[in-house]
Amino acid sequence: MPLVRIDLLQGKDAAYRATIGDAVYEAMRATLDVPENDRFQIVSEHSAPDFIVDRGYMGISRTDDCIVIQVTLSEGRDIAKKRAFYRAVVDALHERLDMRREDVFINLVEVRKENWSFGNGEAQYAPE
Repeated sequence: MPLVRIDLLQGKDAAYRATIGDAVYEAMRATLDVPENDRFQIVSEHSAPDFIVDRGYMGISRTDDCIVIQVTLSEGRDIAKKRAFYRAVVDALHERLDMRREDVFINLVEVRKENWSFGNGEAQYAPE
């Protein structure tokens, strides 16, 4: 059910981008109760003028390696699960890509279940 958007500055190779996607998917499975094969991800690279990330907002120092991960998912997970997800993503990216923890920006967007259509013009999660 989650739809993941991963945005970063252009210039990283396909393996790097795939590793980010893998880390996010594995963290969702481990912490957010996402079912197997529920993987929908869009990875977008941007030129510097089109990727504006404040370098010091909230006292966190960000570099050109900053990535933005936005996950749209059905509502209902508690704050403990969300915190576990944030930590799992950051830990995996730090371990696998040596990414700075400060360079991982995550945003969760919660929606009601009837706001999903997985194909066929149907609202698969909506009550009849």
